[in-house]
Amino acid sequence: MTQSTPASNPARRAVPRVLTIAGTDPTGGAGIQADIKAITEAGGFALSVVTAVVSQNTRGVREVHGIDEHTIGAQLSAVVDDVEVDGVKIGMLGTAATARAVGEFLDEHDFPVVVLDPVMVATSGDRLLDEDAEGEVIDLCRRVDVITPNLKELAVLARAEQAGSLDEGVAQAKPLAAEWGTTIVVKGGHLTGREAGNVAVAPDGSTRAVSARRIDTTTTHGTGCTLSSALATRLAAGEETGAALEWATRLVHEALAAGEELGVGKGNGPLDHSHRSRRLAAAADTSPWPAIAAAPEEIDDPAEVGDLSGEGPEPHVLAAGPWTEALWRAGRGVYRETLELQFIRQLADGSLPESQFRFYLSQDARYLEEYSGALAALTARAFDPADGVAWARSAQQCLDEEAELHRTYLHGETHVPLSPVTLAYTSSLKAATLGRDYAVGAAAVLPCFWIYAEVGLDLAKNNSEDHPYTEWLSAYGDGEFLDDTRAAVERVERALAGAGPKARAEALRQYLYAAYYEREFFAQATRASVA
Repeated sequence: MTQSTPASNPARRAVPRVLTIAGTDPTGGAGIQADIKAITEAGGFALSVVTAVVSQNTRGVREVHGIDEHTIGAQLSAVVDDVEVDGVKIGMLGTAATARAVGEFLDEHDFPVVVLDPVMVATSGDRLLDEDAEGEVIDLCRRVDVITPNLKELAVLARAEQAGSLDEGVAQAKPLAAEWGTTIVVKGGHLTGREAGNVAVAPDGSTRAVSARRIDTTTTHGTGCTLSSALATRLAAGEETGAALEWATRLVHEALAAGEELGVGKGNGPLDHSHRSRRLAAAADTSPWPAIAAAPEEIDDPAEVGDLSGEGPEPHVLAAGPWTEALWRAGRGVYRETLELQFIRQLADGSLPESQFRFYLSQDARYLEEYSGALAALTARAFDPADGVAWARSAQQCLDEEAELHRTYLHGETHVPLSPVTLAYTSSLKAATLGRDYAVGAAAVLPCFWIYAEVGLDLAKNNSEDHPYTEWLSAYGDGEFLDDTRAAVERVERALAGAGPKARAEALRQYLYAAYYEREFFAQATRASVA
């Protein structure tokens, strides 16, 4: 066990073995049950030693039955005698005797990472630590790598009034971190206001802040347990403190946002620890997209095209006629799913992590570069020379926009490789525009105009001068881009009106492919490990 800020571990394990030492929660939202879920979700294998059996639910704590130190010691010995432990997370200790027993255990073993969540008071206000055990916990703080107190607990440790802001909390933490040689994570979840992020305070006084927008929810049961367990796991996997804290903060933020849908309990409900895994599992499903499977083989009349992807909103930019109206009707369910994406919701309220926004922009720059080639291919294939000129102008605008992204947002970074989603999307567009009927290619590129414009208009409702992404929100909802979108819709309407039944059916399929790829393009930043 070290006495300094955990650094990157060169012997990183793909699945770190993380031991949680904590009390129970029979309703599964906090304590050792939450620890096991969070360790698993963060990519570790959870080992567990119970310190207390707690009779609690989402409304509060009823009874605490402490496990005697001999039994705790026997559990600890059983684990380490058989398993090499890569990290330890300590939660509820309850009594001075338990804290001493755990401290002695740490002294006997040299664990790579130890994180202490100094559990003293539950979210419900119930006390979970004997007053005479506070000194033992403070002594334990000197023997671990990271501690994660809430502001009430930090005030107890600092023997001060509870901090009223994150800055005050950091000020309380700095002398403690220096004295103990321990990194302290100051948590903003119990504050009021829009910001609810966390700050890691290192022993040398340096800080690393991770921003998170506050979520209006009552499903906060086990938030501290989840953060500390996820943090311990990412540290045990070899991440440095700042990156580990950012990952753990994002996990908690997503789990908080999804908690209400669980419908567990009538008080402060639990987080949805596995929401991220279910989201990623759904994204990994390789089943053919349903709307495309349902598309007809020939289309003589636009009325033959139904709601292939389900219900969805009507467009702000109206269709130019019956054919483009049929395209929108067929794909509007996919657009609804796009608006429901975590990426879009967080982009709207400003809570999207900057790393994810930059990942999206870097891929958008590469997309525009490749997409311009698809638009250029339509120039020579257009029936009407004026339409060809319009596609050529759009292709040049893509290159101009790509260059502007690099100047304004990406600061001239060299081009990143195409992600699998971006590669698949642009390859599909090139195939549709280079080797298919003109109407097929025109329909394939339309979602980049139409869906982008619709997303921009929806996001513009949330735009303000203090929005962190105001420049981007303004770019896709401005008048010039909307005019270009309307013109593109009109060109596709004319192309479909002049096409044959088979070409129209293929155009519909390519439009739907592009609509799905647009959804996946927006979603990919929330699935990227580098974002």
